Amino acid sequence: MIDLRSDTVTQPTAAMRAAMAAAEVGDDVYGEDPTVRRLEETVAELLGTEAALFVPSGTMANQISLRALTRPGEEVMIGKDAHCWLHESGALAALAGVQTQQLPGDGRFDAQAVRDGYKPSISYLAPTTVVAVENTCNMGGGAVWPRAQIDEVLAATRTLGMSAHLDGARLWNAAVATGLSERALAAGFDTVSVCLSKGLGAPAGSMVAGARDVVTRCHRFRKMYGGGMRQSGILAAAGLHALAHHRARLPEDHANARLLAELIAGEPGLEVDPERIETNIVMIEVAPPRSAQALVAACGERGVRISAITPRRLRLVAHLDVDRAACEKAADVLRKAARFA
Repeated sequence: MIDLRSDTVTQPTAAMRAAMAAAEVGDDVYGEDPTVRRLEETVAELLGTEAALFVPSGTMANQISLRALTRPGEEVMIGKDAHCWLHESGALAALAGVQTQQLPGDGRFDAQAVRDGYKPSISYLAPTTVVAVENTCNMGGGAVWPRAQIDEVLAATRTLGMSAHLDGARLWNAAVATGLSERALAAGFDTVSVCLSKGLGAPAGSMVAGARDVVTRCHRFRKMYGGGMRQSGILAAAGLHALAHHRARLPEDHANARLLAELIAGEPGLEVDPERIETNIVMIEVAPPRSAQALVAACGERGVRISAITPRRLRLVAHLDVDRAACEKAADVLRKAARFA
């Protein structure tokens, strides 16, 4: 089975499993897991922050970050279809008591949109207190923010007295695509989340990074949200292995995503522009009378798993468990499915 639904479907490599089995552990709720502490120190250094915190999932990383930066009744400004709004089960409203304002675009927006959307603290308004940037933009097809655009957005955010959160679940991919370090891409944000199970191939886990006092607040919210784990060094060891061994191979995923798009482009009923593939995500528009879900079913019967994210849009994600040959086969299966759908 060739699984292109997400870069979260990867299996731990043999070397990663060995690292997990050999991990030195302790009770992390007591702050006694040495492998977790080493991972947190490694990520803080990598991102250029004072501290970092290991959490079970990317959703928790975003949610406790935004909870730490807001109070109930406030508003978070985000890009269109941002993960923290679309794919986190309404947690911002349900758990943090804050609302969101989506800015138009492909997940990226500009400083003028921030200024235009800002709501001050007036009795009848929900004041906008945080701007959240997602880099790369999942629903934007893995789109990468230019650093200059981030700088302009951050400048507007600071001028208006707001905080800034970076959902950097796939920041590793953004670093590869831009040639900038993760530290450079994270600079200027109050909180940064990065994922170890997207792209890097760890079985679970994300990180929250920022100033020490903010991470301390996040630590409390991690416990409140049920994320305090015990001998979690077993999972942290997978993250350390991924950081050391899997970041350097990410260009392969970007090349395979581009290959998928090139092989599918021009197929009647399937619309994709290879020039828009910036990282490891490929979005394909499906023309009627075909439906995305019907193509998902047809490909699944032929041993290829893909995702339908809308009735007319498919998503394919390249990752370390699919090589060039697998991508070539998957593209052939999808093309044939489209011809007979």
